[in-house]
Parts: sequence; C-alpha cells; structure tokens
Amino acid sequence: MSDDAAPTPAAVAARLDVERRRTTRRLAQLRGDLAGFVAASRDTNADDEHDPEGATIAFERSQVDALRRQAERTLEEVEAAQARLQEGTYGTCEVCGRPVAPARLEARPTARTCVSCA
Repeated sequence: MSDDAAPTPAAVAARLDVERRRTTRRLAQLRGDLAGFVAASRDTNADDEHDPEGATIAFERSQVDALRRQAERTLEEVEAAQARLQEGTYGTCEVCGRPVAPARLEARPTARTCVSCA
C-alpha cells in the first residue's frame, strides 16, 4: 500500500477482525494462566517469596495479570475501531477532525488521532 492510499473499508474490517480474534484467543489463554497461578498459590503453603530457584508465584501472577489487562485494552481499542468503521468515522482524527494518515492507520489500525494530535 502506498503512503497516500487509504485502505479500503473491507481491508480494514478484515484486519481488525483478525486482530480481534487473535487478541480474544490471547486473552483466554492469559485468563487461564492467571487462574492456574491463583489455584497454585491456594493449593500450596510453600514460601515462594524466599525460593532461590526463580520467580515467585506472586511475581508471575502479577506479570500475567498485567498482560491480561493490556490484552483487554487492546480488545477494547479494536472494538472501538470496528464501531468507528461501521459509523463511517474510521480514519478521522477524534481531536481535530482531519483525516488520519494512511501510513499511521497501516502501522496502528486502531489509531483514533492523527500524528499531530497524538
């Protein structure tokens, strides 16, 4: 795609759909991992805070939880971009109302603002 050619609505919809499915799968995996860490910490009385063998269960749970929250935000951004596409406002800066550069949308399909307003 050239820098001045806007992606077609069908191409944007397809790309957002792929991202939504990928993020949904990732989110399900992270939620499962988090549930596993919670269960592991509940089912043991081990003192993992002083375990010289590596990371603690609490640390790993915290990291997975942060990744889960990030995936949830990504999913929200994708769904918001899909709504803008349906409304006909996709590719329009939410701050200044000017078009968002096609190169920016190519790099970040969920972008809500142009580079100047970002």
